[in-house]
Amino acid sequence: MKIGIKTINVVSIAVVVVVMIMLGMRQKPYIGEWTKQLTLVNAIINSLTAFFLLLGLYFIKQKNISAHKMSMSAGFGLGGLFLIFYVLYHISNEETKFGGEGLIRYFYFFILITHVLASFVVLPLVLRAYYYGWIREDEKHRKVVKYAYPIWLYVSITGVIAYLMIRPYYPF
Repeated sequence: MKIGIKTINVVSIAVVVVVMIMLGMRQKPYIGEWTKQLTLVNAIINSLTAFFLLLGLYFIKQKNISAHKMSMSAGFGLGGLFLIFYVLYHISNEETKFGGEGLIRYFYFFILITHVLASFVVLPLVLRAYYYGWIREDEKHRKVVKYAYPIWLYVSITGVIAYLMIRPYYPF
């Protein structure tokens, strides 16, 4: 079990470091025009993740552990896919500036900042929750999920909201 938690800690830190390095890159390598579509793909992934999280909650409330595991595994897999596409998009495309003014600007930045901060916090929690669920340490799983689930759902939903708000300002 200790090997699992140590791996989770290393992966969590490594992901944050890679994302920080990637966002700080001044020179963006050209990967292809197709990467511009990844913002829409990631919004769809976030929407599907939120759907599977809600479905997983429904199934566990029904005590349907098998369907719960499938739903949460789908959400977990989508999260991994999101991370890959997020990195591909941001290493190959310039940052888009939000052009809204007034109260909408404050709302956008509130959503964006809380989304980003929560995404860093949620990663080790989700990894732990999934790990404990996988090895059937149900008590530890429930304790972590108390925090991981609402944060993960928030990150998924606010990711879609941020995308919808900045979409008009993409140069493509």
